[in-house]
Amino acid sequence: MHATLAGRALALVQRRLTLTMLVAYAAAVLVPVVGLAARHTRLGSVPAPGGHPTPVTLPSLLLAFVLFTASVQISARQLPALARRPLPLLTGTVANTVVPLVLLPVMAGVLGLLPDSDGCSGLLTGMALIGAMPVAGGATVWGDRAGGNHSLVVGIVLTSTLISPLTIPLTLHAASAVTSGHYSTDLTRMARTGGGAFAVAGVVAPCLAGLLVRAAARGRGLERVVPWLKLISLAAAVFLTYSNASGALGGFLHDPRPALLIASVATAAAMCAASFAVGWGLARILRATHADTVAITFASGMNNSSASAVLAATRLPDYPQVLLPVLAYSLLQKLLAGLTDTALLRARRTNSPPVKQT
Repeated sequence: MHATLAGRALALVQRRLTLTMLVAYAAAVLVPVVGLAARHTRLGSVPAPGGHPTPVTLPSLLLAFVLFTASVQISARQLPALARRPLPLLTGTVANTVVPLVLLPVMAGVLGLLPDSDGCSGLLTGMALIGAMPVAGGATVWGDRAGGNHSLVVGIVLTSTLISPLTIPLTLHAASAVTSGHYSTDLTRMARTGGGAFAVAGVVAPCLAGLLVRAAARGRGLERVVPWLKLISLAAAVFLTYSNASGALGGFLHDPRPALLIASVATAAAMCAASFAVGWGLARILRATHADTVAITFASGMNNSSASAVLAATRLPDYPQVLLPVLAYSLLQKLLAGLTDTALLRARRTNSPPVKQT
């Protein structure tokens, strides 16, 4: 009864998710005080090498809960089968890591042509924070809708998450080479200290906790609890959107910079679209099955934008040049995922053999 009620509420919110996110953005503009308080109030810290502890805030705890809820739904029993056919798993994982490393210098060259004093280093920093993050758990949902290989998507999500303490500093360090001024310095600092600690404490640990809880429960009682966890997790994700946008959007409206907004949206859209396209192209080169193609496409194209927004709001809270492209990417990623989902479904129907009439 209660699980059914949670499921209905969850389905209702999911059907209006885009509208809900837009309302969260509007609230961040009109009533930013709660979001700012959540971002700036420290609840503790996590020790890190170099004497720069990672702050624990309400948004970082909510992010951990969202990741925990996503991983507690994952069954790891089918994952060992991926070891017998590791190429799709390696392709999706490597693509998610390498594509941002390739795109960042290209974007730096294009943005460097714009009349900006620092070569649009703020935009590049925002894109770097997005590209550094592991595959978003939402890739499993979109992949399933388009007929993807569920085990493969889950495997890529887990693999990219487990190696994120290495890949996040790698991407941030690479981005520091194509940025300038304090942005380059901040990226270098985060690569050496905060990036790895953030990955371990804020990304890997919650995911491992979810897997351990599922393994310990062995399914007993989870079917009653998971719908409520998903509903609370969705509410947490909406509040994260509101909190991360608080201050950045309000400050932008008080001091409008249309060129910055256009550049942020265009840069986020270009990186997101290119990531999806590269994933699809790699799958086609490998002559992967439709199910594997779907899995690799979404794994390559979807990064954990909530994690990048939390890192940006925590480490660089006063720079809209960083937060605006992150917020734009978060919304555009969902829109492009929906378009990709539709395109892959049409391709599947087109390539499916006709059903014989009896």
